Amino acid sequence: MGTVEETYEGEIVRKTTRRTSFKIHETSSKTTTSTMSTPAKLYGKDVSEYDEIDVESLLSQLSAEEISILAKEVDPDDSLLPPDQRCSYECDKTPTGPLNRKQLIQHINKQALETPDQPEMKPYVPGTVRGKKWIPPENAKQKEQDDQIAIDLGDEFEEALNGASQDEIIDLAAILGFHSMMNQDQYHASLLDKGQGTLGWGGITKASQPKVYPPEEPNGTDVEESIKRVQDDDSKLIELNWNNINNVSDEKLEQLFKALPDNTHLEVLSLANTGLTDKTAFKLAEALEKSATLRVINLETNKISPVGIVRLVKSLLVQRVLEEFRASNQRSSVLGNKTEMEITKLVEANPTLLRLGIHLEYNDARHRIATHLQRNIDRTCRIASGS
Repeated sequence: MGTVEETYEGEIVRKTTRRTSFKIHETSSKTTTSTMSTPAKLYGKDVSEYDEIDVESLLSQLSAEEISILAKEVDPDDSLLPPDQRCSYECDKTPTGPLNRKQLIQHINKQALETPDQPEMKPYVPGTVRGKKWIPPENAKQKEQDDQIAIDLGDEFEEALNGASQDEIIDLAAILGFHSMMNQDQYHASLLDKGQGTLGWGGITKASQPKVYPPEEPNGTDVEESIKRVQDDDSKLIELNWNNINNVSDEKLEQLFKALPDNTHLEVLSLANTGLTDKTAFKLAEALEKSATLRVINLETNKISPVGIVRLVKSLLVQRVLEEFRASNQRSSVLGNKTEMEITKLVEANPTLLRLGIHLEYNDARHRIATHLQRNIDRTCRIASGS
């Protein structure tokens, strides 16, 4: 370690370099070093000297402006106070003179009365209209009505309409589908040919008690028995309806789907609102790839995802015997463009599908599928007619 000392004497500068070495003694347990620190100072004085100064005496020497500045820097912002009380008032001014409210109001009123009005550029003349007069625009509906083409019905029809009674006109409106021109009772009376009575166009419809219909009976199909009949390939079981049976377990559905490939008589299978998921839908897709007798299948109102729907539509290309497939109102209301295009390509590759019940959002997919299904229907009709 080296230290440099410089001594200035006039124009002669002498530098003296002194080398000092320190030896550190180390022990087996610890190492001790000594450091030297200078006492902290504040404004040229030791900090300890400020402990003896009286703060009150210092504050008494400050002016009001200095105290306000010190308060802004020291006092914290109290978040519990409203904002208007946290801010210091900066508009304190000394009054320029004594305030007499009564004299001030009298002076304001006198000045308002004595101040003349500004002269008008054009004097007011009664009955004179200046500027442009606002004209409302022509009604668009009235213009459309004026542009309508008059249809000549012929003398015979005009005489019949002119001589028709009110009841006959109401019946004619019901036949033509003008439901907005009549109330509900008039519409039903015209359909049942009961006559309109004295109600007429401006009459008030009386309240009628609605018919009470019994609630729809639950589906009474025996799940266990129907599965056994499918497994036994019952020749009388052509249609199986499990619609609205909510307590069907996945095991029962898998048993049914395993029995479908070996069945040669079942043609219609309805599984609407039975709680089908992707797991059971994939099992059904495997069964459809092996079943050669199913013609119609209904899977509406279930919990099948778009991936499961694509898998089911793809399974129809193996046997190519299914004519109607319905799978709308599933868990996902929107399939997406990618899924709809994939379904469209699968349907266009199927020459036997005649009806498809899937909600599609995009016009391209709807148009292409409708065109292909119509082509399949026309081909089926030509084959049936032998042409």
